[in-house]
Amino acid sequence: VQLQASGGGLVQTGGSLRLSCAASGFNFDRYAIAWFRQAPGKGREAVSCIGNSDVNIYYAESVKGRFTISRDSAKNTVYLQMDSLKPEDTAVYYCAVDLTYSAYGSSWDRPFEYDYWGQGTQVTVSS
Repeated sequence: VQLQASGGGLVQTGGSLRLSCAASGFNFDRYAIAWFRQAPGKGREAVSCIGNSDVNIYYAESVKGRFTISRDSAKNTVYLQMDSLKPEDTAVYYCAVDLTYSAYGSSWDRPFEYDYWGQGTQVTVSS
């Protein structure tokens, strides 16, 4: 199982970035994939999750209306479109996959429900 996160960078407040999480080594369409982030000195925070059917999509309150998660089965890739970025969005962003169907409903935002993690991509938003 491999997850490769990319697309991070430096952007000004109000700008946009699109993160990609390329997946391999498992049946991509069957499992939920989430994005988490970790700012310096802080714990890992859930950002968004997309379920295997695309019907179940979750967002943290702090990013609702600004971020959009999607998946492309033809490319085995999950995207996180981030618009109206704020300095507080600055963090390392990680994607993770739940291979045991445990990250459902209210559990979607728990890091320990996910089994494999990508290496992270840095997002920096300047004020």
